[in-house]
This record gives sequence, structure tokens and C-alpha cells, in this order.
Amino acid sequence: MIAVDTNVLVFAHRKDSVFHAAASRCVRELAEGVAPWAVPWPCVHEFLAIATHPRRYLPPSPLGAAIDQLEAWFEAPGLVLIGETHQHWDVLKATAQAGMLVGPVVHDARIAAICIENGVSELWTADRDFSRIPSLKTRNPLIG
Repeated sequence: MIAVDTNVLVFAHRKDSVFHAAASRCVRELAEGVAPWAVPWPCVHEFLAIATHPRRYLPPSPLGAAIDQLEAWFEAPGLVLIGETHQHWDVLKATAQAGMLVGPVVHDARIAAICIENGVSELWTADRDFSRIPSLKTRNPLIG
């Protein structure tokens, strides 16, 4: 199962992003496909925070538009929203230690741990910090 990181979702939503066309195409293909795909719950929260942030975008996405976008993706029949399981602490600890992830990158370790716990085979992201996590395969679908 493929999971989608926050940045790909934001780029798919924000028409002013230089990556909008590629990200929109990637997310649309997943949403219209039959295979299951996932979005970790922390990425949903982060999407709302970034898309509506007035210092990130001028103008920011209105909260209603960001919510509408999420709800449109939530209607995709193959989408699975994933979160922490009973294994979370052990997986998070191992992930952080293996990648020597500290400070703000611990948030990426949390997303990676959620993906690992839920059987994600690949995380689509434009964030190179995930390359420090050897137990999770990542791919940037916006290049190549």
C-alpha cells in the first residue's frame, strides 16, 4: 500500500505550487484507482496547518476549502486513514534510533512509524529527511 505525505497533498491542493500539476496527477491516480492507499492522520493535521497558514501562502487556503479538499479525498474508495497502533512506541523508538532522528525530524519518525505499523510498502514524499529512515521505502513521485 502506498501512503502519501503532507507535502504531496499540499502541492496537489495548492494551484500556485510549481509542483501542483505533478502532485495533483499522482493523488488523482491513487484516488481514482482500485488499490488501497493511505494518508497518515498526522499528515491530515499538518495539511490543514500548512494550507491555511497565512505566512506560508498569500493568500492561504480558506479553512473551508482545505476541509472540502480533504473530504473529497476521503471519499476515494481505496483511501485508508492510518494512525498509531499498539506497537507505536516500539516502532517509533526503533525508527528514531536507526535514523538518529532528533528535534523536528521526530515528526517524520512518527509518520514513518505509523506507515510501518500499518503495512505501507512505500511513502510518496518530497521530503528528503525520510531517506534517513532505512525501514521505510520512499519515493518522490514529483520527479522523474
